[in-house]
Amino acid sequence: MVRRANGIVIDELGYILSTLEIESEHLHGDQSQTINEDGGGQSQTSNEDGAGNGSDNKQPSCNLDHEVAQVTKLRSGPHDGLCHLLPRKRTLSVSTVKMLAGREGNYSGRGRFTSADCCHMLSRYLPVNGPWVVDQMNSRAYVSQFSADGSLFIAGFQGSNIRVYNVDRGWKIQKNILAKSLRWTITDTSLSPDQRYLVYTSLSPIVHIVNVASPETESLANITEIHEGLDFTGTDYIRHSFGIFSVKFSTDGRELVAGSSDYCIYVYDLEAKRPSLQIPAHAADVNTVCFADESGHLIYSGSDDNLCKLWDRRCLTEKGKPAGVLMGHLEVITFIDSRGDGRYFISNGKDQTLKLWDIRRMSSNATCNLVHRNYELDYGRMYYRPQARDMKHPLNLSVATYRGHSVLRTLIRCYFSPAYSTGQRYIYTGSHDSCVYVYDVVSGEQVAVLRHHASPVRDCSWHPQYPMLVSSSWDGDIVKWEFPGNGETPAHANRKRFYYY
Repeated sequence: MVRRANGIVIDELGYILSTLEIESEHLHGDQSQTINEDGGGQSQTSNEDGAGNGSDNKQPSCNLDHEVAQVTKLRSGPHDGLCHLLPRKRTLSVSTVKMLAGREGNYSGRGRFTSADCCHMLSRYLPVNGPWVVDQMNSRAYVSQFSADGSLFIAGFQGSNIRVYNVDRGWKIQKNILAKSLRWTITDTSLSPDQRYLVYTSLSPIVHIVNVASPETESLANITEIHEGLDFTGTDYIRHSFGIFSVKFSTDGRELVAGSSDYCIYVYDLEAKRPSLQIPAHAADVNTVCFADESGHLIYSGSDDNLCKLWDRRCLTEKGKPAGVLMGHLEVITFIDSRGDGRYFISNGKDQTLKLWDIRRMSSNATCNLVHRNYELDYGRMYYRPQARDMKHPLNLSVATYRGHSVLRTLIRCYFSPAYSTGQRYIYTGSHDSCVYVYDVVSGEQVAVLRHHASPVRDCSWHPQYPMLVSSSWDGDIVKWEFPGNGETPAHANRKRFYYY
């Protein structure tokens, strides 16, 4: 028996780990086969947008070679000491059995798992089993999101209903909100950081706020509860009507940021009960906005003008002048999600791509968008021109591009996977083809395709702590995907549906 200076047994433990590794491979198999229900054969990814191509490759074109790849690996990869337990080639993926045995042998020298070790193990088990039906409505689902702690889930429907589910109590409906002054549909919702208040928007300049912590289950506007209206038109003498597509609470819960159809970004002061800032931000509808980090100083925006922009509230010296512009999309930008570090974000576009951005690559020129449409923008378009799929922006500034899903008709959303359980190793998105797609940030591989819905999946949400993902669709279904599942047989309801158009 051979020992190191620190007393760790090598020979016997190495033999045991060898046998465990063989057993683990039988238990888990090849990871891509385990978590990719549909083979993952249609994804295409470009690194720095220079190495990709438009051919029908069945494998990602390359690995992401950028600082964000190293950051992702540090947050979701195993400790180096756990990667060299066996006399074999080092691989990024280390089996759970091997990780547990390595911890017992203290091969990392820490005597415990790091947060990255935990993320590495949890990220191996994607929420792909199911689905199990949470709710079914006779109305299109437009928005659906978990609360920050995962205890609540909010879903908004075209037929005026917003439902708040208590996840910890078996998905019981905690609040059933009937929206006030609805125009077309619920376009967005946002839950306050203390999870007491919910704001919802429509194609109207009035945003409504509801107390979701009150004991009443049924919340009828100004009948059973007050739905206070927050007027985003401000106190200008000349008022105009517009719709709001996107709204988010600030981290401290004191402000709202919103993107609107009048090409502007609004910041609303909840204490003063008035808009504190209006930015003429884009040359078309502002479809999506979000804060870049917890400070609240930086704001990302995406628009029908194909541009992503960064706004720094500390230095808005010139009216309508952004801190930077990020070009790369050839069509409408439907959604932006921040990584939360004030540096990286992702965006979905109707050029059928999802892009990863680093704000350090931004341009200072706000008028440098060289792409001009020679056709009328049609939101209801059911197809994307085949000849346009291989086109690239001549001044593309994105870090990577992910392809495989479909972004048509509506503002389909995309997100980073949770930092706590996956280290933000994945990107996931809804799709017009009724599926949910999951991509590996670094490799670009399409690791899972979740199929259940019969209509476009506009929104989806990954539980912040557990391997659970909930998708919502225009077919009215709210369904959850889990690993390993709750032991129940997945339910696939077949019933007649009626939709609001």
